[in-house]
Amino acid sequence: MTAVDHRDAPRPGAGELRRLAEEAGRELEDASALEILRWAAETFGPRFCVTSSMEDAVVAHLASRVMPGVDVVFLDTGYHFPETIGTRDAVAAVMDVNVITLTPRQSVAEQDAEYGPRLHDRDPDLCCALRKVKPLEEGLRAYDAWATGLRRDESPTRANTPVVGWDERRGKVKVSPIARWTQEDVDAYVAEHGVLTNPLLTDGYASIGCAPCTRRVLAGEDARAGRWAGRGKTECGLHG
Repeated sequence: MTAVDHRDAPRPGAGELRRLAEEAGRELEDASALEILRWAAETFGPRFCVTSSMEDAVVAHLASRVMPGVDVVFLDTGYHFPETIGTRDAVAAVMDVNVITLTPRQSVAEQDAEYGPRLHDRDPDLCCALRKVKPLEEGLRAYDAWATGLRRDESPTRANTPVVGWDERRGKVKVSPIARWTQEDVDAYVAEHGVLTNPLLTDGYASIGCAPCTRRVLAGEDARAGRWAGRGKTECGLHG
């Protein structure tokens, strides 16, 4: 399917976008991931993008099937594992997507000079705000809707994730096409389609973020337990 070019059309206001999100959230609750992404591609065209942490390329792969050349936005925080950067480069090389890398205003060295070293240890919320939240908000300005790989089974904080919802803070439609999937569903899709995944997923990591704030998970822990372990923090701020 080739998406309709919406670039010259008037951009809908926040009220219209919210209505679209709430209506689609109800109507597409039981739809397949491809159907959800096809709706987003047809509704928003090039004003729709996929965001990826490069833990895997499942959502990017799904989106490329209904919208070849779709923008895939990646946040390079300066703290990623080399394997994550390698996964991004591989996705850009072999998949029919347009990988866009966003970077923070400051390099790690510049941030260290202003805030002191290892801000991620002393104030992880501020570090995430500077290196993730602000760059994403700036990077999403050209879009009306964005897709994520959030799943309800990942953690209690994500249990109510809608397949299509309203991102109040950014004034965007937020699409989570695999919200109802389980890890088994993800694994099956990866195996069936040969989708690229981060090598760290086979080395004890279940959720992959910045290296200083990510550890391997232990038996019986949920997938997000390895993020900010030992701190009262479960999300970076991108998703609430």
